[in-house]
Amino acid sequence: QMCEKFTVCENSMEMLLRNDLNLPKVTEEDGRCSSVPDSLTFLSFQDKCLRKISSGLYTFQTYLEYIKETFASEKQNVDSLCYSTEHLAHTIRRMVINPDEVVIPDRATRESLRAKLRSGKSWIEKITTHLILRDFTSFMEKTVRAIRYVKNTRSYSA
Repeated sequence: QMCEKFTVCENSMEMLLRNDLNLPKVTEEDGRCSSVPDSLTFLSFQDKCLRKISSGLYTFQTYLEYIKETFASEKQNVDSLCYSTEHLAHTIRRMVINPDEVVIPDRATRESLRAKLRSGKSWIEKITTHLILRDFTSFMEKTVRAIRYVKNTRSYSA
């Protein structure tokens, strides 16, 4: 939709130059949450995976708020996405052994990031919005796989 509406596409040179957003990522290792031979190590690995996912979702909330400001035509959809992301972050945080270890950006960090995002020109806003949504989609795809794996392995071990 971004490509059609704003002519911002994956192969755009501007996108390659602008991608300095430092968006949260789930690496292949994190995304699998795969088994490790020792059961204690396995539980620790799963917990680390869940902490990273929850922290990433909390971080993405600031980026999604930015999208809500700049992509006004989709405000209702973005509102729903923001709410769902926050709910998922809270839910996964409750699954972590020590929820206090989940990194939640503080107010100053969120404000600093918002200021950085707002400082761009309108064409940069479109590219930034596209990059955020693209990386959020990738993050969520890997999150779904990881949560499904954790859920299945926990039900077998119980």
